[in-house]
Order: sequence, then structure tokens, then C-alpha cells
Amino acid sequence: MTEQTTERSGAQKSGVLERLFRLGENRTTVKTEVMAGLTTFVAMGYVIFVNPNIIAEAGVPREAAIAATIWSAVICTLLLGLWANFPVAAAPGMGLNAFFTYTVVLGSGLSWQTALGAVFISGVIFFLLTLGGIRQAIIEAVPMNLKRAIGVGIGLFIAFVGMRGAGIIVDNPATLVAVGEVSSLSFAPGRPAPLLALAGLIFTAALMARGRAWGLLAGVLFTTLLGMICGAAAWPKGLSSIVSFSLPSLADTFLAMDLAGAFAYGIVSIIFTFTVVELFDNMGVLIGVTRKAGLMAEDGSIKNLNRALSSDAIGTMASAVLGTSTATTYIESAAGVAAGGRTGLTAVTVAGLFAVSLFFAPLVGLVPPFATAPALIIVGALMMAEVVHVRFDDFTEGLPAFLTIIMMPLTYSIANGFAFGFVSYALLKICAGRRSEVSGVMLAISAVFIVNFVLRLG
Repeated sequence: MTEQTTERSGAQKSGVLERLFRLGENRTTVKTEVMAGLTTFVAMGYVIFVNPNIIAEAGVPREAAIAATIWSAVICTLLLGLWANFPVAAAPGMGLNAFFTYTVVLGSGLSWQTALGAVFISGVIFFLLTLGGIRQAIIEAVPMNLKRAIGVGIGLFIAFVGMRGAGIIVDNPATLVAVGEVSSLSFAPGRPAPLLALAGLIFTAALMARGRAWGLLAGVLFTTLLGMICGAAAWPKGLSSIVSFSLPSLADTFLAMDLAGAFAYGIVSIIFTFTVVELFDNMGVLIGVTRKAGLMAEDGSIKNLNRALSSDAIGTMASAVLGTSTATTYIESAAGVAAGGRTGLTAVTVAGLFAVSLFFAPLVGLVPPFATAPALIIVGALMMAEVVHVRFDDFTEGLPAFLTIIMMPLTYSIANGFAFGFVSYALLKICAGRRSEVSGVMLAISAVFIVNFVLRLG
């Protein structure tokens, strides 16, 4: 009787999952989906350590930053899994968090609350663009060469942020930047440790070279442990500093966003950049992952794409409400797809694992910035892969792409890279007598950047 009850219960569960995720239609099983979700989580788990470190530099309280990072990943990934039925996970994005901290807050002098307001507004705009079909028009208006250059530039910027945080690159009054004391054996908690960061980089790179999806996460943990052994990071003080049954509090950041401040003078280009980066980053990941999963039709259409885009937009608004930078889909989802993930059950599994990680929030507080540097550098290197597809043979295409790429790290601003690339593209095409290659939308975007430059100079 007990065995029959168990079998009936298992069949009912399978039936519920089948109705929710259409496992049979997608030729997959519960076991395969769960293992795929575990693979994706391990591949992108480094965000739990990296994102709080970055946004904390903007002044976001650290405990709340950890909680907001994890909760935003849970909410956005659940939406993608349950509503869109996509095997894709989302969390606060690399590059977008750097833009939030180093350009919006530290660069422009705005408060982190105002920056959160800009994130929320960009989420609303993204949602409206998705519903109105304008999203497609904007994406099609930006030349493919610039789209590729944007990803490359953000990769360089992220790598530069990682090297700076680790002390591998330091300020120099004569040359602006220089190599830090990479051979120094002097370690102390709270200080950069370039030698340990380089050791962590070698360890992480070796794992990645061997195809280990968990390499980035393992690299963060290895470098942290190495830092503890060498005295560059504090050892945990008892079990309570590793695991806790009281969840990290969101009290300091929940609904702390300043919407009024986000509409103030000079904020237009910031909202614009948040929106545009989110548009292209999210679209690129969804296209790449769904193609790999075999979910793209022969005509290039993707079932439930608007649901996926809307989920991401809602997740972005939720991120701002919770207290972190823009959430976006993660290319690391491809690791789960490679492991067999085909439905939203993969995403739901990832969301569940993120939720469990809330109980290990104290462990995140032990991770120093130099320990997350290897992950940032390698993510930057992976984003550089697109450079082989950037056209440099046509000067009117090559120079704008080059300016987009180089101005992001050199001006410590993703927004400036956008501005130089977009404006130079429009001007060069017009000067070359090729005005027909510049759409009206592209001209409008360039005009917005020019106006913003004039206002900032004024």
C-alpha cells in the first residue's frame, strides 16, 4: 500500500512538472534538468561574491548588497523558468554593476540611491519597449559592428576593474597607470594583494582551460583561502561566520531608490546607457543560449521570447527595489544547456540553489576584493572573444568600433564608450557620403549623446 502511494505521488509530481515545463515535448527529464541547473549555478555562482564587492564600493551596505544580489537572482531566474519556460538564469550583470559603481556613483558623484532609481526607470523603459515592439527597432538600428564592439569594450573594462581592485594595476602620477607591487610578500587584511590575485588567476585559468564549468567559483574560494593562509584575509570566527539561519537583511536598501533624483539634471544618458546595455546584453545571451538548446525555429524565431524579455525587465525593476544593479541573463546558462537543460525547470533549480545560498551569506563577507579579481579578469577575457568578428577593414566601421572599445577602460566609463562609438559612426558615415547607412534611430541616439556632452561641458 505504501509503495503504491509513493508511486502515485511520484506520478502526480511528474505530471505537474510535465504540465509546467513540457518535459516530454522538449525531450528531457527531471533528472537531466536538475543536473543542468546545478551546472549553471556552479558556473555563475561567483556573482554572489563579486557583485556585492563591486556595489559596496558605491556605498551600498554590504549585508544588504549580499541579500539583494541573491534575491534578485532568485526572482528573475524564477520568472524566466516559470513564465517563459527558458533554461536561462539571471542575476546582477557584470559590466552593468561596474557602470553602476564606477560611472554613475563614483564617476558622476550621484548617490547609490539615485543610481538605483535609474536602474528602476531603465527596467520600466525596457518593459514598455518590449510590449510596444520598439525594442526590435532599436536593436536593428544599431550596426552589428558596434554591437560586437560594445561587448568587447565591456570585457576590457571589467578586466581593468579586476586588476585595479587586486592592486595589479595602480595609479601613477607620471604615466596615469602602472604595474603594482606584484612581487610583494607583505600581506594584511584590507590591503590589495596582487601576488595572491595572480596566483588565483593562474589557478582559475588552469581549471577553465580544462573545461571545468565551476572554475570561476572555485577560483574565488581558492584565492580567499590562500589569502587567509598568508594573512591577507581574516579567518572565519566560528561556524556562525560561514553559515547562518538568520537571513541577511534588506532593510538598508529595500525601496531605498531615489526616483526623483534619477530624473534630475544629467541623468538622461545614464538611464539611456542602462537601457541600451540591458537590451543588447540580454538579447545576445537569449539568442545564443536558445540556439544552443535547439529552441530556435528555422526562421530564427524564439518561442516565448517576449515573455523572457519581459521577465528580465521585471527582474531589473525588482533588483532596484531590492537594492542592487541591473539584473540580466547570464551567458553561463550555456553550461547548463550543454549539460542537457531544455526547459524552465533548469532555471527553477538554479533559483532554488541561489535561495539556499542565503544561509551562507556570512561566507560572502569573508571574500576580499583581490579574491574576486581573477573571476573579473577571466570574464573580461571571455567577452573579448567577439573581437574577431569586429570589422576593421572599413575605416567608417573600424574607427567607431575602436573608440567604443578603447574609451570604456580608458575613461573608466561604459557610457563614454557608447557615446564616442555612436557619435563617430554617424559622423563618419555622413562625411563619407554614406548617409543611407545611418538610420534615423541611430541619428537620434547620437544626438542624445551630443546633447549630453554639451550639458556636461556647460
